[in-house]
Amino acid sequence: MSASTAEQALRKLELTVTRRLDGLLHGAHQGLLPGAGSEAGDSRVYVPGEDDVRRMDWNVTARTTVPHVRDLIADRELETWALADLSASMDFGTAGTDKRDLVISAVGAIGFLSSRLGDRFGALVMHDEFIHRMPARTGRPALYGLLHSLMDAPRGEPVPDPPDLAEGIEVLAATRRRRGMRLIVSDFLDARPELDPDAERPWERPVRRLAARHQVLAVEVIDPRELELPDVGRVAFADPETGKVREVHLTPKVRQAYAEAAELQREGTRRALRRAGIAHLVLRTDRDWVFDVAQFVLRQRRMSHVARKAHGKVT
Repeated sequence: MSASTAEQALRKLELTVTRRLDGLLHGAHQGLLPGAGSEAGDSRVYVPGEDDVRRMDWNVTARTTVPHVRDLIADRELETWALADLSASMDFGTAGTDKRDLVISAVGAIGFLSSRLGDRFGALVMHDEFIHRMPARTGRPALYGLLHSLMDAPRGEPVPDPPDLAEGIEVLAATRRRRGMRLIVSDFLDARPELDPDAERPWERPVRRLAARHQVLAVEVIDPRELELPDVGRVAFADPETGKVREVHLTPKVRQAYAEAAELQREGTRRALRRAGIAHLVLRTDRDWVFDVAQFVLRQRRMSHVARKAHGKVT
């Protein structure tokens, strides 16, 4: 992609986020998830030796007779880090776009919204046999540079030992200890798919450890052809990760088995992310990603509002 074409694509992405997404969100500039800000947040039980007594919530403490502190929601000086999966499997797409374009759109949406809140934004990129680190910086020029690098990354090539998602999440957890939002954008497909939806995924434990310290959003990127196959007879399939090619006759039985396996794989991803307690957004190459992001954000805010009201009634 030429420099001028990339610049036009980034300007279009920024306008999409700042105009259309803001419009769908009714102008509420609160980021993608309800969470950290500088005003007082919810009360929770005081932990001796860890919490600052200056944040003691005396009203709640008096009502419950149990010491409580009030968390502060910091809206400045936070760091947002994204793990962008640009492995070879992300170069696939059979609808209006391909999966890697959705990865860049998701990273760009969070990046533009975070930069407007004053957050520093950095990224780790899984590409070929490396995990590339782009340091966290503030400001629009830095974000443009980061997105330019993602757009300029060549298509993935089959490599003998590429990093898997679990390794990427481990690196993400070790990048910086400063609290903030952590974004994982991937198709969450494993080299050897686990079809038991209740089985632990290889990346599940690293995600849990990451979620114990940070606010985490998982963006699952999928293409409709990963869910069901067309009735087109005999087809040659190439594995983008290994380069192996296999010819398959797509009989009704084969197509049905594939669709069932794909649903089990996706259900396993949903359950694993739910067990880890993190937010889960699905973007598809055949859908309007801006609308899906907006609907997700509004749903998260409604859930947060209900939870705060319920918490207030209890305390």
